[in-house]
Amino acid sequence: MLAAALAGGVMDRTVLAARPRTDKIHHGERELRRLSLRVLSGGSLAPTVQENPRTVADGVYTDAQAMRGAAVYDGECSGCHRGDLGGATGPPLREQRFARDFAGKDLKTLFTKIATTMPRNAPASLGDNVYLDIVAHVLKENGFPAGPQELAADALEGIRVLPGKPKPPPPVGDFSYVEVVGCLTAGPQRTWMLTRASEPVAVSTRPSTEAATATPLGTQTFHLLDAMAYAPDGHRGHKMYVRGLLIKLPGEQRMTISSFEMVSAVCS
Repeated sequence: MLAAALAGGVMDRTVLAARPRTDKIHHGERELRRLSLRVLSGGSLAPTVQENPRTVADGVYTDAQAMRGAAVYDGECSGCHRGDLGGATGPPLREQRFARDFAGKDLKTLFTKIATTMPRNAPASLGDNVYLDIVAHVLKENGFPAGPQELAADALEGIRVLPGKPKPPPPVGDFSYVEVVGCLTAGPQRTWMLTRASEPVAVSTRPSTEAATATPLGTQTFHLLDAMAYAPDGHRGHKMYVRGLLIKLPGEQRMTISSFEMVSAVCS
């Protein structure tokens, strides 16, 4: 009998070891049903599903904040980084350098870099709110839109930096600094005209002659006020690139000239 009991004990333990743990399976099924009911009843799975993080393209600063930052930047930062953020003795704060240093990181990385190293002769001297304004200005200059709320320090870690975008050119109006491409044509009384010209485009902080010369001809006509200073006879009938100040008068558009370059010897 003892042998049978021992054998039975061994058998019982063997059966128990082989038996599936239905209690764990049932618990998993209950949890799955519970989550399903939460979704069907309009609940949220927030503890297990992360929302998409905010980015600098989501309007994380205001225009007023960026304007304040621009004023401080002009006085404290432009000497090293240039007014257009293009870099001088300090690195650029836009385009490829901006993307390489900060894209993919949280906005606090950019804030900390600015707040702890600038201005060069007095780092960390301007106060957090002022540095937030400067960050807003840098974001605006990198083509990111403004939004309804000012950038705050406690939001920095939750905002991801993206590569900068080219700023759209400003609207063209009277006395805008513009560039055009057209055909150089002699006008009456020793005047010179740019005919079949492209629409005037406001010149960016770094005008690109190469990009402008690829612009097709158009239907505009411009009276070139100071063309005689550029020996225009040698370029009669040529396709020319002109950059200068636009002056709009009733019935006529005039341009002063700051750059005058031949694109092609044939205007077609």
